[in-house]
Amino acid sequence: MNLDLKVCNKMNSFQLANESSPLSLTPKFILPQSKRPNLSEVQSLDLIPIIDLSYSHGNNHSSLEVVHKISKACEEFGFFQIVNHGVPEQVCHKMMKAITDFFELPSEERESLYSTDHTKSVRLLNYYLKVEGGEKVKCWSESFNHPWYPIDDTISLLPEQIKTQYRDAFTEYAKEIGSLVRRLLGLISIGLGLEEDCLLKKLGEQPRQRAQANFYPPCPDPELTMGLTEHTDLNTLTVVLQSEVSGLQVNKGGRWISVPFVPNAFVINVADQIQVLSNGRYKSVLHRVVTNNVSPRFSMAMFLGPYADAMIGPIQELIDEDHPPKYRNYRFSEFLKEFFNQEGTRRLVKEAFELPHEN
Repeated sequence: MNLDLKVCNKMNSFQLANESSPLSLTPKFILPQSKRPNLSEVQSLDLIPIIDLSYSHGNNHSSLEVVHKISKACEEFGFFQIVNHGVPEQVCHKMMKAITDFFELPSEERESLYSTDHTKSVRLLNYYLKVEGGEKVKCWSESFNHPWYPIDDTISLLPEQIKTQYRDAFTEYAKEIGSLVRRLLGLISIGLGLEEDCLLKKLGEQPRQRAQANFYPPCPDPELTMGLTEHTDLNTLTVVLQSEVSGLQVNKGGRWISVPFVPNAFVINVADQIQVLSNGRYKSVLHRVVTNNVSPRFSMAMFLGPYADAMIGPIQELIDEDHPPKYRNYRFSEFLKEFFNQEGTRRLVKEAFELPHEN
């Protein structure tokens, strides 16, 4: 493919995918050869598990089978999809429509939200990767990051024409996801042989709740750039609603596996704090988002993490002579500090809290 690699000055946000002029893949988005996605090597045969949550109620054999499937998925993949989860389909459609309409606003109407300051509670951002020489290569995406609550603080910053729609959609969506996350944490706790409320209690009285809407425009050459570079999630659990366009990929055993779109499903991924709390039994794995040259992709990720002052470390019941602690105890605020110190790199945050191995 012959590409027009002209440099454009307007780098804070993209031109829209539906504007008349095509998007240009400028040098600021082109990754070094070693960091490119190698899309031809992606596997599609080894699918992450799809788990039916309709059988998870009660104490019967079916509910125990769901716990077993979730536990196995957390151990082997760190990812799974859930169906029949109880969140109304129209609530999801309403949320996805609000996200789409937000990113389809003219870029100049969104640019006041753009910031590189990670201390800002509400912001529009572009992720990037530092490469040799300290140069920053931008990801082919935009992300809108804000708290779950109080939503009015976020809404007040939005362009006027989207305020009511986004408030109504997100308020309803966050309530449903809050209930779903508590239910999932209970099933994950039981799978570890713990009390049902164990993991939820570990998060503290005011858990960290962040939302992130993501937009990946069509890309002239998906082999040269990345929608989101490989990473693990820093929080406890992530619930992702994705559009029909594929792009999310999970690393298993050094191979990249595509996560397909499943109608009326959520993608669930184990994040760093569960790996630490489970003493390494459940895995927070590398994942990334690749682009395509045809269709825009949208997603909404809901992150649940510990309160800043919460003490995190391997749960005592999971430690014994055969399973010594793999991580030291820390306050979550310390983990966050390390996370932001590693910005722009292939972060190795939980690894910074590993205890030395005995030979």
